[in-house]
Amino acid sequence: MNNHTNNNSHLPQIPRPIWGIGLAVFFVNLSSVMVRSISAVYMKTILGAGSGLIGTIEGIVEMLSYLMKMMSGVFSDYLRRRKFIIVLGYTFMFLSRPLIAAFGNMQAVIAARILDRLGNGIQASPRDALVGDLAPKSIRGACYGLRVSLGTAGSFAGAVFALCLMLLHNEDYLMVFWLAAIPALISVLILVFFIKEPEQNIKPADLKARHPIHMEDIPRLGRPYWLLMIVVGVFMIAQLGEPIMVLHAHENFQLSGKYIPLILIVYNSTYSSISYPAGKLSDKIGRINMLIVGFCCLLAGDLFLTAATDLWMIFVGIALCGAQMAVTQSIFMSLIADCVPEDLRGTGFGVFYLICAISVLISNTGAGFIAESMGERYAFAASLAVASLALTILLFFARKIAPREKLPLSA
Repeated sequence: MNNHTNNNSHLPQIPRPIWGIGLAVFFVNLSSVMVRSISAVYMKTILGAGSGLIGTIEGIVEMLSYLMKMMSGVFSDYLRRRKFIIVLGYTFMFLSRPLIAAFGNMQAVIAARILDRLGNGIQASPRDALVGDLAPKSIRGACYGLRVSLGTAGSFAGAVFALCLMLLHNEDYLMVFWLAAIPALISVLILVFFIKEPEQNIKPADLKARHPIHMEDIPRLGRPYWLLMIVVGVFMIAQLGEPIMVLHAHENFQLSGKYIPLILIVYNSTYSSISYPAGKLSDKIGRINMLIVGFCCLLAGDLFLTAATDLWMIFVGIALCGAQMAVTQSIFMSLIADCVPEDLRGTGFGVFYLICAISVLISNTGAGFIAESMGERYAFAASLAVASLALTILLFFARKIAPREKLPLSA
């Protein structure tokens, strides 16, 4: 027991640049959720879009985002520099806010969503790879957990700001869109002036020989990585976008438009508060054990959302969905950083996001049309079935993904 305590006391501290990255993500997520928390209801009630169209738009823009995550990850490995790519992505996200506010029609909403998700995709893989570059291996789970926690704290704050503004200004959607540009600009400034990426020890001969994409990089990512990607691909199909949650509460339980941001407040409160503890705990009890906990949270959340007969059950289900995101996303990133070679870390995250792109397109498009034809609760029932399959696959591959970890779950 004494040795265990002494080892924990000598763990390295989280580097300051990771805190800076986390703060930048905090502000950009604050901005994003101010827009995203009300955009689905804005499209449906003001612009007259149907649930199927909203689900398709979300599926397409999320797929574009994930495709850009793949490309930017590969090129950040090639360039050996990540900060410039991250700043470029954040700038795109900033520019999307005035676009939607200035025009306020369906074309502007779609264009702004595309610009926002392209920017998100450009910055995500280099950002996550940069955290891996900066993080000491012994506390890597904690570092990713902190990054996710600060980001979702921004999402929580964005939903609170959106709620307050909608209540105080009589559901003025366009004003909220305008004000969302301010925190996005702050995030760009933090990255430009306060983040410095580490120097990499690259031999000139290696740099000259390097090309953006090598076919031999695919097997070099390793068998545990590719087995993990199978789990990720199935699990992400079970992830339903926030618009479906919003529409479920709005359409079936008559939650007023001005209170819609409460959905993301609840979702992001558990997402933010659990991410860092989950990442830190995974450093102690193992990534796979924590991943099993996250999968079970999604199953419980889907059960509540499918069987809901009252609004409180919707909020419990949404809280559980936020909890599973807190656990699974930081653990997926930690596992990737653990098992891929350092010089392919951006590529590893990029391929991860490409697989997520395909899954999210299937998930959002399918959920949108299921909701439109049968009702939102049937979309959550479908998610429950797919999540059960994902958990089964995870348990089957667990020892091959992380062979040195102890199973089943134990403290």
